[in-house]
Amino acid sequence: MFLQRRNRILRQSPAIRNMVAETVLTPANLIAPLFIDEGENVKYEIPSLKGYYRMSIDNTLQEVQELWSLGVQCVLLFVKAKDETKDNTGQEAWNEHGLMQRAIKAIKAAIPEMVVMTDVALDPYSIYGHDGIVKDGEIVNDETVEALVKMSVSHAAAGADFVAPSDMMDGRIGAIRKALEQNNYTKVGIMSYSAKYASCFYGPFRDALDSAPGFGDKKTYQMNYANRIEAIKETQMDIEEGADIVMVKPAMVYLDIIREIKNTVTVPVSAYHVSGEYAMIKAAAANGWLDEDKAVLECLTSIKRAGADLIATYYAKHAAKLLK
Repeated sequence: MFLQRRNRILRQSPAIRNMVAETVLTPANLIAPLFIDEGENVKYEIPSLKGYYRMSIDNTLQEVQELWSLGVQCVLLFVKAKDETKDNTGQEAWNEHGLMQRAIKAIKAAIPEMVVMTDVALDPYSIYGHDGIVKDGEIVNDETVEALVKMSVSHAAAGADFVAPSDMMDGRIGAIRKALEQNNYTKVGIMSYSAKYASCFYGPFRDALDSAPGFGDKKTYQMNYANRIEAIKETQMDIEEGADIVMVKPAMVYLDIIREIKNTVTVPVSAYHVSGEYAMIKAAAANGWLDEDKAVLECLTSIKRAGADLIATYYAKHAAKLLK
């Protein structure tokens, strides 16, 4: 039998397969989300995120040290606000002595090289669990943007490298960029959740921060999962307003959107491998239905193959260990 081309030649050993791999996943591609709580020596396992914890700042610093040693160079911070600090203004979000601000300072003091990104949205601070200020049952846009600007400037003042607006309010990237410039935080970047869909896969995350909406849902500001062109439009507008990195969220069931955006823009593209996607792998592995290690690397590589330069994932530490 004579064949002009034998494709299997490039698959016959691990060394050859690695040599010609089109997509390479490294720890430097990963962003580790961290949930931070008040107190000392707090390490609370999130029931719907098995193996993932909400921790006080002291334990968070140990986690950050380990992540850095594994080659993970970026963390994305979320905080659990105390109930007594929640209201309908979000004012705790820009408290210079707030939990987020203290966490940023502590991490940058411990490992100055670690890239610190911060969540910018009002839901952790809202008595309604929504990403914005509520008036007459409506999440109002412009007043929320004013609050997000204060929040972003406060994070920048504390030492954040990037602010990451996740709220999906209109015009917030332009307003935040203007405020950062006016306050001389010209080195602080913006990673915008540009195409954030109204997804059912966020459930475990809301358990982590007790931030589920108290009424209705988030469909008036997060995107309809039936839409593709809208994602491109939202992303292009964020870039025009000054976003340095754009994000698609969720990741695994939106690989087509990641690729569409990667083919359209010239800034780095990130994707969020969300809590529900993590929980599905965990549950299947716990039941012996798949090999967790293999599933983690396959899923994260697929997200990168689709076009994501950066991947926020609860598997960041696990994957970094496997990649090491």
